[in-house]
Amino acid sequence: VMENRFDMDDTMTPYEEALLNPRKIAPLPPEKIDSETLWLARAIFSETKRPEEQVLVAWVIRNRVETRYRGQGSYRNVVLDPYQFSAFLPTQKTESYYTSLTPHSRVAGWKTALRIADHVRKSAPDARPFTVDTRHFYSEQSMSNGSAPRWAEGRRPINHLPYTVDQRRFRFFAGVTCVEGLRVRHCSGALPIRES
Repeated sequence: VMENRFDMDDTMTPYEEALLNPRKIAPLPPEKIDSETLWLARAIFSETKRPEEQVLVAWVIRNRVETRYRGQGSYRNVVLDPYQFSAFLPTQKTESYYTSLTPHSRVAGWKTALRIADHVRKSAPDARPFTVDTRHFYSEQSMSNGSAPRWAEGRRPINHLPYTVDQRRFRFFAGVTCVEGLRVRHCSGALPIRES
């Protein structure tokens, strides 16, 4: 459930008002959607169908692009970076579904994801809901055994988000840095993660 971060006296932008009721978001004309916005929309739509969560996930991905996290400097490369976004693993059935989404796709909630992706990409940096080093999140509900990923061990999730997000659905983390080497990823403050 999303909680409005604004007091009754504050003025919300039309975009923020639309987050309270996603059906109010006007769809973007397909010709206005570039490939980078499309990749961002695919990623946030694969992670969640809830608009307030999509906004936060989109900012995590933008942070990765802007900081060239793991050497990736485009939305497409960040999304397809191995072992980063589970829906895009080549072994997953979801990979072909999400990569097939286009600006013309007619799927419930897809137009909202496209609008959110476009908005986050074009937003000023000071609209960022958390620091630029917030590049990680996970969902307890999607973890096979319900436990945190190893990179999150001993770390506290960000508590001050602009929307109320159920921590069983998403937890966001700042300051996680991973170094690649011989199929072993070492994340600061965590044990090495072996990738198969």
